[in-house]
Amino acid sequence: MSDRGYRRPRPLSPLREHLRDTFWSAPTMGFVCVFVLWLAASAVDDEIVTVLQREEAYDELGSLISFVQDAKTIVTTISSAMMTFIGVVFSISLVAVQMASGQLTPRVVRIFVRSRISKVTLTVFLATFLFSLLVLTSYESEADPRLVVSVPLLQSMLTLVLVGLSLLLFVVYVSATLRLMQVGPVVDKIARDSFRVLGRMPRGPGGPEGLGPETGRVVHEGRAGVLRDVNTARLVRAARRQDVVLRLIPRIGDFVVPGTPVLAVHGGAAVPPRRLLRYTVSVGVERTLHQDLAFGLRQLVDIALRALSTSVNDPTTAVQCLDRIVQFLAAVVRLPLGTVHHRDRSGRVRLVQEGPAWEDLVDLAFEEIRWCVAGSPQVSRRLLAGLDDLLLLAPEERKHPLVRHRALLVQAVERAVPVAADREFALLPDRQGIG
Repeated sequence: MSDRGYRRPRPLSPLREHLRDTFWSAPTMGFVCVFVLWLAASAVDDEIVTVLQREEAYDELGSLISFVQDAKTIVTTISSAMMTFIGVVFSISLVAVQMASGQLTPRVVRIFVRSRISKVTLTVFLATFLFSLLVLTSYESEADPRLVVSVPLLQSMLTLVLVGLSLLLFVVYVSATLRLMQVGPVVDKIARDSFRVLGRMPRGPGGPEGLGPETGRVVHEGRAGVLRDVNTARLVRAARRQDVVLRLIPRIGDFVVPGTPVLAVHGGAAVPPRRLLRYTVSVGVERTLHQDLAFGLRQLVDIALRALSTSVNDPTTAVQCLDRIVQFLAAVVRLPLGTVHHRDRSGRVRLVQEGPAWEDLVDLAFEEIRWCVAGSPQVSRRLLAGLDDLLLLAPEERKHPLVRHRALLVQAVERAVPVAADREFALLPDRQGIG
């Protein structure tokens, strides 16, 4: 693949990724913002009282005191009911997410955790509760306009605004949670995330170009976990300074343990110092879609396999997953895949990274599903139609794995279905399965 116009993917920030995988960060920031908002609103309310007293507008100030006293009842009700409302809403939501993870795949929980609307809703709910408590501390028992010090007019109005925003977000949040329980929106979300990864992933065939003899290896010294991200820019700079070529040994998504080699060094007189390679790889508890081209397919296959299990027996869900799998493979069928060469500014290869090849993606997409479709004519028909569509799109050098899977599927159905008419029906390609 030509490197003209190539932009290295932005490195994944471990802190940013950690914050996206937690629920505490957004409410904490919301608490800080609410406290600042309360201080600002309290200062404005105090200034209003001071100006009215200075101008001896006691009638107007008395009217404001009466309004605020009436609003106090509403604010008190909000502060006492908000936590109960939050507990009920999110308890029901957690049950819904648990049902979705059991029906589809545990990986959908990550979609909920990383959902912006979920975090915004929780943040606004908690912020409304905290703000109402702070406003209650600003109310005074003094009713004489000449002696009153604080009249929380703006604070009371802001409380009502936050309540209205909470109700609006509640409707949006419920809608988003219900979509999470539906198969179509979930597989669509996974597909869209996969296409975003595809759009920013470097791709291209590679061979031994730029590789000299291997002179050393760098072992992993961090915690054990899944290789989620590689800072290619930092690795290229380190290789250029040492005048070597680095080769990433594990692929994105592989599980690495301390002491195992992560980088192979080719050329040069010595291995680059470890300090030059610090913070170049990100290891986490589970895979992420940031640089993992195959993770989207893995999730779709997991959902399809669970749908085809005897405990669930939902072939229509498997067909929906196959729709997205075929869509993804059709998008990459003509793209260069496999080994990627990252170059420095002078055009010299400095980092070699292994990526999934076309055959790897096809095997991931169809191998496990093919083992489970013998007794489901709806899925076998859809799988055959998908393979036929990909065979029409694939160049000649990429047809072999598709032809192999098609032949194995036909053999599996012929072994499992003894009646000739049933076999003929199950092996008839149909993009809808059985309509």
